[in-house]
Order: sequence, then C-alpha cells, then structure tokens
Amino acid sequence: MKATYAQYILDFKQPAGTSRGVLRQKETWFLVIKDGERTGIGECGLLRGLSFDDRPDYEEKLRWVCDNISLGEHALWEQLREFPSIQMGVECAFRSLKNANPYILFPSEFTRGNDQISINGLIWMGDAVSMKKQIVAKIAAGFKCLKLKIGAIDFDEELAILKEIRQNFSSEEIELRVDANGGFSSTDALYKINKLSELELHSIEQPILKNQHDIMAELCRSSNLDIALDEELIGIVSRSDKQNLLREILPQYIILKPSFVGGFRGAQEWIEIANQLNIGWWITSALESNIGLNAIAQWTYTLQTTIPQGLGTGALYTNNIASPLTVSNGHLKYDASQEWDLDLNRF
Repeated sequence: MKATYAQYILDFKQPAGTSRGVLRQKETWFLVIKDGERTGIGECGLLRGLSFDDRPDYEEKLRWVCDNISLGEHALWEQLREFPSIQMGVECAFRSLKNANPYILFPSEFTRGNDQISINGLIWMGDAVSMKKQIVAKIAAGFKCLKLKIGAIDFDEELAILKEIRQNFSSEEIELRVDANGGFSSTDALYKINKLSELELHSIEQPILKNQHDIMAELCRSSNLDIALDEELIGIVSRSDKQNLLREILPQYIILKPSFVGGFRGAQEWIEIANQLNIGWWITSALESNIGLNAIAQWTYTLQTTIPQGLGTGALYTNNIASPLTVSNGHLKYDASQEWDLDLNRF
C-alpha cells in the first residue's frame, strides 16, 4: 500500500464575500492511496484562516500520513486529532479504496440516481444589488430554502433585502436562514437577532464570535430566533468537551462541516450528543472540491435527514472537477450516467 498527496487550488467564479473577507481562491489537498489495482482518493478540505488545522506543519503532517499509511484508517485517525481535515481525507481515501468505483463511498439510492438531497441556495455577501440578483436567480432555479451571508454591509440594508423577500414569499414558500459568521458584537447581537426574527426566519448561524459561551448561551435562551452554532464547534476534539459545550450553550441547532470536525466519525459524535440534548443539526460542506462534496453528500444521505442541507457549493469554481453531482430545483442529485473527469493514475 502506497499513498501520495497533492495540492489543488480552486478558483472562484466570482469573489465570495463573508464577514471575514472576500474569497477568490481556495486551497485544498488530495490524499491518494494505491493498493494493487485499486486506488482510493480523499480530500483534505483545509480552509485557511478558519480550519483548526491551519498550521505551518500541515503539509509535513500529510507527508507523515503517507509515510505511515500502513497503520490503517483507525490508527491514523486517532493520531490526527489536531488535524480534522486530514482525518476527513483519511476516512474518505480508505473508504474509496474499498470500492471498485473509487467515487462511490456510501452506495445508496442517492448514488444510484434514484433519490436526491434537499439543499439550501447560498447567497454570498455583497452590495444590495448583487445580493438581490443572487436571490432572484436562486428562487428562479427552484430553491425553497435560502441561506444569506450577512454582517458585511449595513444591517438596515440587509433587513430591507430580507423584508423584500418576505413581501413576496411567505415562510411556507421560502425558508430563510442567515449566517453572520460571528459578525455581530456581543452588545448589539440580541437587538439584531430579534429584528431578524420579525421576518419569520428559520435560524441564524453563529451571530457572535466563538468562545463567548456565557453570552452565546444567553442569546440562545433569550432571542426570538433559533440559533445554530457553526464556528463554535471548531477545535473541540474530545467527546466530553463536546458534551460540555452543548450543555453549556444549549443552542437550537448545530451545523456540522466534516472537514472541520474530524470527518464522519467526528461529526457522528456531535450528532449523537445533539440528539441526546434535543438539539437539531444539519450538514454543510466547507467549500471542498467535488471530490469532498461527493463524499459528504453520500454520507449525509445515509443519515436520512429531511431538512435542507448546506451542500450546494459545487458550482462555485471555474476549475472544479467535473462530476456526476448536479443541482436541480433545489436538490442535489447524483447522475449515475455521468463520468468523473479525473485521471487517478496521475497521482
């Protein structure tokens, strides 16, 4: 058994605005395992500036994984607790290796093309005109759930955009989620959240920056809008620490990006704890290429959740890897008649 890794730079079709800045490129890494005639591939979806494992020794750790690939998936996973995106890549590469088709990690009615996953339409931050254009396009494309990145432009402008949607579509017709990415201050967060709640939103993600547990817990208790933790989960590794965090804050939802929380095994642990505490959850990609998105989508389908998931990121890039993943009428599908455009022999 041999393993190699390779960096891949993804180019955004349009600059993607968040409260942390504008993204134009996305670095990612592929881990490839070869064993005889079989090849497995996994994506280590690092996101600079946000991932827990955004460290100077990241590539060195990838090299270590390749040198020690004979340890196997479970032993490697345990030794990679400080590198959740590499844990994800290891899980996917080994699961890919087990299948005759390296792109089918979780065979199901989804991968056979007989079922689909409901997803939200993602609206990036920008000026009011650009955000409205995105919204019109997503609604025209059949999305029934929109997720708007907020916190970068004037709050009153953002409220006006959301009010305009509500004037034309009820909450039964269009579900609205917003993501502040920690963009609200601790002093004005409750006011802003309650103003947003007047527009019958589904939820708000990470209204304030992480590690303000007392304030976040109070917001979850006091606000009129359901709150979902996202960045708050990054870097929480042990099961006991996960339990303590959710018990302390008691959010209404958590959002799980497998590349940020230790792959499927790490995300499953969060789900088990959330279920015990009656906390809702959904799965979101972390701007991976179609290699990572494919793995996350296939796993998500096995969870049999019915609410819209955050898996609509495959069309963001000019140079993504062509795949059978397609988005139609607000759903992600796997078109089994289509081929992957990636020669695994290049690795």
